[in-house]
Amino acid sequence: MRLPAGPRLLELLARALGGSGPAVIPVSPALPDAAVDALLGAVRPHELITEDGTVPLPDGGAAAPDTALIIATSGSTGEPKAVELSASALIHSAKATLERIGARPGDRWLCTLPADHIAGAQVLVRSLVAGTDPVIHERFDVAATPGAGVRHVSLVPTQLRRLLDAGADLSVFGSILLGGAAAPEPLLAEAAKAGGRVFTTYGMSETCGGCVYDGVPLSGVRLSLTDEGRIRLGGATLFSGYRLRPDLTAEVRDGSWFLTGDLGAFHADGRLRVRGRVDDVINTGGEKVVAGEVAAVLARHPSVAEAVVVGRPDREWGERVTAVVTAADPARPPALADLRAWVRGELPSYAAPHELEVLPEIPLLSSGKPDRRALREAGPRP
Repeated sequence: MRLPAGPRLLELLARALGGSGPAVIPVSPALPDAAVDALLGAVRPHELITEDGTVPLPDGGAAAPDTALIIATSGSTGEPKAVELSASALIHSAKATLERIGARPGDRWLCTLPADHIAGAQVLVRSLVAGTDPVIHERFDVAATPGAGVRHVSLVPTQLRRLLDAGADLSVFGSILLGGAAAPEPLLAEAAKAGGRVFTTYGMSETCGGCVYDGVPLSGVRLSLTDEGRIRLGGATLFSGYRLRPDLTAEVRDGSWFLTGDLGAFHADGRLRVRGRVDDVINTGGEKVVAGEVAAVLARHPSVAEAVVVGRPDREWGERVTAVVTAADPARPPALADLRAWVRGELPSYAAPHELEVLPEIPLLSSGKPDRRALREAGPRP
């Protein structure tokens, strides 16, 4: 359905969760017509609902049993996929989240993330499960967010950063769920000083969104690592499969496990640490660099506000480690030599960036995640 997050979408989602209505595929009203047509061709729904009415569509395909929500995602590969999520998985995820954060009866949620992405859709599901009406903002507004009159909110790190820069009092929220990208330690520390009770979340569309909070799985969620350090997830929040693509589903299934595209490790206390994506490993001079680990180190530098690390083509090295950052003080941006020395203090010397690009802000996808593809393609050509 090509509808904004609002009463109509909420009503249709409630029917789908309750079993009295068909599965819902949220589509952003801002999506260009050509992209909508391509999505409809790949997903094959039975009808398209817009603010102007309902349009029947030919050749609609049946969804997996109990499917309530279908989230279209291109993942990190750009290949269109539609994730089928059952009502039971979504409801379990919502209940487990409400339990973990200690939500109280009557607590309301703020939806400031797109409903066609799992993080935004899950705010609506949690509200329905809790029996409350969500407050919906069509777009993130720094000034309006703290005064929304809600108890809980889901944000991405860039949104939290902007709230802090505006001097927002985060104690107005009972919880802030933070996901979509790695959360730098300085950002979390600053949020705590501003009164924020932040839960860092890890998950994806295939797990009904965040399923590991602060490194600990939600109730009913299983977590393990392969011998190569790849994160596997299982349990009650797992997706049913990719719509009309059993081949893609089989590629990420490992028995009852979902094989993610992320690398992880366990802290001494057993909590999960996400190192970075498998496809973001940079091959430079024959050495492998996990981009997420370098970005985490850079984010702790006092001159850096935000950091993303990508590999850009290089004739000599294959790929060069490139740091793209925003400055904590725009008048005093960090220098490449300083950042290289900083990284060498924690990681092997080959992980130190060979290139630095300082931007006013990190380009983001509509989901709030950094646009890594654009960052790889930017900058001088080798």
